[in-house]
Amino acid sequence: MELVKKVIGSELTIFERKFAESVKGSNPLLDRIMRFIIRRKGKQMRPMFVFLSAKIAAGINESTFRAASLIELLHTATLVHDDVVDNAMIRRNFFSINALWKNKIAVLVGDYLLSKGLLLSLQNDDYQILQITSRAVKEMSEGELLQMEKARKLDIKEDVYFDIIRAKTASLLSAACSAGAYSATDNKETAEYFRQFGENIGIAFQIMDDLFDYGAEAIGKPTGIDIKEKKMTLPLIYALQNADNHTKRRIIYIIKNQNTDREKVQEVISYVQQSGGIDYATKKMKEYQEKALQMLDKYPDSDAKAAMKELVNYVIARKY
Repeated sequence: MELVKKVIGSELTIFERKFAESVKGSNPLLDRIMRFIIRRKGKQMRPMFVFLSAKIAAGINESTFRAASLIELLHTATLVHDDVVDNAMIRRNFFSINALWKNKIAVLVGDYLLSKGLLLSLQNDDYQILQITSRAVKEMSEGELLQMEKARKLDIKEDVYFDIIRAKTASLLSAACSAGAYSATDNKETAEYFRQFGENIGIAFQIMDDLFDYGAEAIGKPTGIDIKEKKMTLPLIYALQNADNHTKRRIIYIIKNQNTDREKVQEVISYVQQSGGIDYATKKMKEYQEKALQMLDKYPDSDAKAAMKELVNYVIARKY
């Protein structure tokens, strides 16, 4: 992502310093955990979307830095809480917060990060940006609960699947783009336009994750994780929709009752691959990617627009 770094590299450097300041704790334990989180931060993809959206819409200002910090605080809080819910011991190849400090502290750390984001916005009167991000948090919770409800019966249809990922995954990316645009323009119509842009990227992003689980790309990580967790993803949904009744019952039985059997899981993966599920999901992913890229045509050519296209394509072409 050379162009992205060239266009907003200085802003990202400033952001890192501001973000570190925003999470400072008031006691030694909290401060130690915050330093641990900062040292193991991810690619900061969402702040990149905030800055590029602002730059395309009008220009980056102090409000944009606060929007990027708020998005990253919320994102980090959800990851900490997700690791507790999933009992995950590893995050980005390091021990998770709950693995090192146990669940109770991890939950409190997530709450702390969330409260820091809320205060950052309220103290600077960023009410509209706070509204944008609060809506995303609500939708993420609703999407997760809907997925858990449907996982019990494994009866997710394609329209419900898109409802789930639109809320669970795409909402935060769409909030990043919307908040970035609003920080630059104070214009709700522009913010909504970028929200839709980010939603398309978020949906494509999640479908790419679905494809990883079926070995669509050589990514050096185990396949079949979603099957073991009884998650109905797009390749599997398509395969089941086009299966005869006997095959459908067999696949669902394996997912429900034999999802820890490596050979049985591989049987499901092979069936999905052979049934056209990978090709169908790839086609859908590219449709949403193209929708996002076409939305940028509204704006004149610029380095920021070219960098955004590079970032969108990176999100879809990534290997993990």
